[in-house]
Amino acid sequence: MFDRGYRYRHALESILVPALALVLAAAGFALFLICLGQSPLDFVDLVWRGAFGSAFSIQNTLLKASPLLLTALCVALPAQLGLVIIGGEGAVVLGGLAAAAIAPPLAGIPPLLLQVLMMIAGMSAGAVWIGFAGWLRAKRGINETISSLLLAYIAIALFNHIVEGPLRDPASLNKPSTADIGAGNMFGYLPGTDVHPGLIFGIIACIAFYILIFKTSFGFGCRVTGGSLRAAQLQGLPVTRLIIIACALGGACAGLAGMVEVAAVQGRANASLAAGYGYAGILIAFLARQNPLAIIPMAVVLGGLTASGGLIQRRMDLPDATVLVLQGMIFVAILASETFYGRFAWFQPRRAP
Repeated sequence: MFDRGYRYRHALESILVPALALVLAAAGFALFLICLGQSPLDFVDLVWRGAFGSAFSIQNTLLKASPLLLTALCVALPAQLGLVIIGGEGAVVLGGLAAAAIAPPLAGIPPLLLQVLMMIAGMSAGAVWIGFAGWLRAKRGINETISSLLLAYIAIALFNHIVEGPLRDPASLNKPSTADIGAGNMFGYLPGTDVHPGLIFGIIACIAFYILIFKTSFGFGCRVTGGSLRAAQLQGLPVTRLIIIACALGGACAGLAGMVEVAAVQGRANASLAAGYGYAGILIAFLARQNPLAIIPMAVVLGGLTASGGLIQRRMDLPDATVLVLQGMIFVAILASETFYGRFAWFQPRRAP
């Protein structure tokens, strides 16, 4: 007889294990602050005030979370097939560069059309870059974790070369940049807020990919492949195609994040695009257990932590890197917690009496 309670125990396990990891990470970070002569309670208070303490703080948090929603999907989508892609940063910078590159030559067309073309360019660049890592895995058996990371370094080097060379705006003296896309071509803010549409793009993408993964035959094929590559091959699933498409879709999301940073924040491509969004997306995807819907609250939490960094620096006289230390501790704790899944009999399926 079917164990009706298993799905609830399994859901509870999925909540308790990462929650315990977060508690352990918080305890370790509290000890770190004490060693620095700082109060953990003051740190928590400042994080709350900097992230959610006012309307300005909340909007700043949402701004920080916007690109993280998309870069986390770059990790979460291939993860459905058991792949670990960590090179989303490369797709972000190339997506932003592609969007910034096509804007000046097309400056005379309607802004909405230009923005759509910039989105297509950014998503295409990201899709090709991460899709190539998927192709290397599917066709040549090259580890996708290593290849995507190396491709990220190559992408950043390419980005720097092009921005500082062929596409450099002569007027950008102190900070090499591409030409400005034009104020009229920038994204505006959502009505009544200081939040750009990138937040909406990220939320829609998370919902859409949740449906794709859990409600379609394509998603079912991805999950079967992630559960057992051999079983998927025996069932006749197009494993190679699934791997390449999933990686390309993830890369498109990261490329869109880069485009949004250009069209909503920077107005051009420069070194500010390499802000670590791709690497932060790895942490968010693992916190969310690769669930696209769970990425939304996790991105907001991490966005709030990032948004409060300036306040912490001013009030506690701590460097910005302090927040990165906390993120690192959380990441290590989450990775370590993976070993606890399936270890406790109470959470496992039970045989009917």
